[in-house]
Amino acid sequence: MEHEPGTVLYDPATDRVGEYQDRSGPYAMLRPVGGGREWQADPAGLRPATERERLRAGVRAANARARTDGPFMLGLRRPPRPVEDCPECDGLASRRAKARAAHDYSAETDADVLLRAHLRERHPEA
Repeated sequence: MEHEPGTVLYDPATDRVGEYQDRSGPYAMLRPVGGGREWQADPAGLRPATERERLRAGVRAANARARTDGPFMLGLRRPPRPVEDCPECDGLASRRAKARAAHDYSAETDADVLLRAHLRERHPEA
C-alpha cells in the first residue's frame, strides 16, 4: 500500500509513530511527528496511527519543543539573514518560515543549512 507524504503511521517493529516521507528501496521512510531523524520501516507492517497514538506523538513533539525552544534558548541559534532582493534567499527564508510554522524543526534546519551555503557561495560579502 502506497501512502501520501505526511500520513501518520504506526510502525509496530519499533513501536513508534511517524510521518510517511517516501520510499527508499524496499523500505518506507518515516520521520517522528514534529521532526527528527528518519527511520526505515517495513511497509507491509505499517498501519494508520490511531487517534490516541497521533495525540501521544503530538504531545511528545510539543514537550520536546518546550525543552529545546524555550525563552532561555533565544540567541543561541541565530538563523542566517537573507540578502535583500535575492529571490533564492527569499525562497529559502520562506521555506524556513513554513517549516517552523509547521513545527518541523528538521526541515527548518535543512533550510538554514541551504541558506548558509547559498550565502557563502553567492553573497560572500554578506
